[in-house]
This record gives sequence, C-alpha cells and structure tokens, in this order.
Amino acid sequence: MKFVYPTLILLVCSIAHQGSAGVLNQPNVIILFADDLGTLDVNCFGSEDLSTPNLNSLADHGIKFTQCYVGSPVCSPSRASLLTGRHPHRAGVPGNVGSRPNQRGMPVEEVTLGELFKKAGYKTALFGKWHLGTLPEYSPLNQGFDEFFGHKAGCIDNFSHFFYWVGPHFHDL
Repeated sequence: MKFVYPTLILLVCSIAHQGSAGVLNQPNVIILFADDLGTLDVNCFGSEDLSTPNLNSLADHGIKFTQCYVGSPVCSPSRASLLTGRHPHRAGVPGNVGSRPNQRGMPVEEVTLGELFKKAGYKTALFGKWHLGTLPEYSPLNQGFDEFFGHKAGCIDNFSHFFYWVGPHFHDL
C-alpha cells in the first residue's frame, strides 16, 4: 500500500509526458493563402518588381507547390474551399460574403482545418484576411483558431492598409 501513491504519481506523470511528447513530434504547418497574388509577384517564381525575401526563404526551405488550383476565382469561396476541403457551394459560400442578401458568413457548422488541427493537438492561428464573416459568431476564433490578428472583411489595400484605420480592429501593422 505504501507504493500506491508514488506509483500513481509516476503513472500520471508518464501519461502526461506521453501526451505532450506526441504533440512535440508533430511538424509545424504553415498555410499561406493570398488573394490576387500572381505567380510572378513573388521573387522565387521570377518577380523583379517586389522584394519578397521571407517568402523566398519559405520556398527554399519548405515545399513549393507549382500546380495548385483554387476553388473559386474570388476571395470568400476560395477561402471556404481551402479551409473546409469542400466545394464552395457545399461549404455554404457560393460568392463573396456580403455580396448576396442574407449571406453573412460561412456556416458555423462547417468543419475547418483550424478545428481539425486543434483537435489533433495543435495551437492554431490565423493572421491576415478572414473574409468569411464579420459578425462575432462567424469569427475565426469560433471556427477553430486560437488566435486571430487581421481583417475580418474583404477589400484591403496591401500597401497602405487603408481599411485598418477604422473600427475596433485599428492597429499599426
């Protein structure tokens, strides 16, 4: 009986250690998704107009996909397709959020990559443009992301960040 408590403590610590060890061995996953980014807008694909050293480094040290296609040629449906793995219409986002009456955001019932990664033990974050709903119930924080920093709607100037100057999400990028 005198070994029960030390044995239980050892067992609990062992289980806790195994649980955390599995998470530590998982690879980091970064998905970059950019609206209206042409192939020749990035140096690693031949651009000479803009300087993209961080993207070049990611391309040099990671996987560079050269045969990719999007679910739609416009923002919201394309994002919904990537995040859910479903055709935009099936994901409930046939057009840009806000462009149709009563289309306020991607249905919260849709399971996103954020939710799947979180369930697998990852910490998840979304930085940049969401464009899948601006109301609180459609927030990325309610769709599997632990952190969000960015713009919830569409239409942002990538150089002046014009639309960041108004509202509760004002910040100096």
